[in-house]
Amino acid sequence: MRVAAVQMCSGTSPGPNLAALDALVGEAASQGARYVLSPEVTVVFAENREALRPVARPWDGNPAVAEAAGIARRHDVALHLGSLAVALPDGRFANRSVLFSPDGDIAATYDKIHLFDATLPGVRAYRESDAYRAGEQAVVSTAPGFRLGLTICYDLRFPALHRALAEAGAEVLAVPAAFTVPTGAAHWEILLRARAIETGCYVVAAAQGGMHENGRATYGHSMIIDPWGGIVARIDGDETGVIVADIDPAAVAEARQRVPALANARPFTLAVDAAEGLSEGEGKPS
Repeated sequence: MRVAAVQMCSGTSPGPNLAALDALVGEAASQGARYVLSPEVTVVFAENREALRPVARPWDGNPAVAEAAGIARRHDVALHLGSLAVALPDGRFANRSVLFSPDGDIAATYDKIHLFDATLPGVRAYRESDAYRAGEQAVVSTAPGFRLGLTICYDLRFPALHRALAEAGAEVLAVPAAFTVPTGAAHWEILLRARAIETGCYVVAAAQGGMHENGRATYGHSMIIDPWGGIVARIDGDETGVIVADIDPAAVAEARQRVPALANARPFTLAVDAAEGLSEGEGKPS
């Protein structure tokens, strides 16, 4: 099964972004890809709630979703729209990933669970939860030829989610993202390879890359990683483009047999400062 990741530099208007997606998916399909993943915030890469409000639409009758379904049909691929912002009744948005079957039907959706809320020294506070509502349900679905676990960007830093997806049958983990340049350079590849090794899954990571209309710069470096942690395809930079790779579910089974970490996991209890309550001579180190 041949899969693809497309790297984009999405702007603040849906039309040009969807046109760029159409061209990139066509390129991937021409190279034989049957599953194509696009980055996080493919449809609109806006900076905050105020910028999203004029362009993001509710789920029902969403024109961007309809256009993406048409792209899947035109190119006869399972199109995984990394994410788009979906307007919610409370004034916030869902950061929603959508998997389309080759006939354009929606096979699965996933709302990003982990939201980046942080205050860094010397940097203004960034609260993703001001604009987005967190999802609550992890999702495993079926893509052509394999079982797929859905994640989005910051989810990458939470191994328990990926383990749960693998334990539920995922053979491939999708990681659409818009990593910043500093965190991308420091952590992106390391985290992707770690998630592949820990779970024995392929990882398909489609990234935003370059300087965007909203003033943010993203890291790019989209890649596809095998279950042993090897990089089998990558874009070595932030330019727009497509990567493809052939995946084999048998390699998932082999990796998990060689290092059966999923099967060998055991429940455990936790003791914190357990020795503090002991009397003198009852087990404290001398």
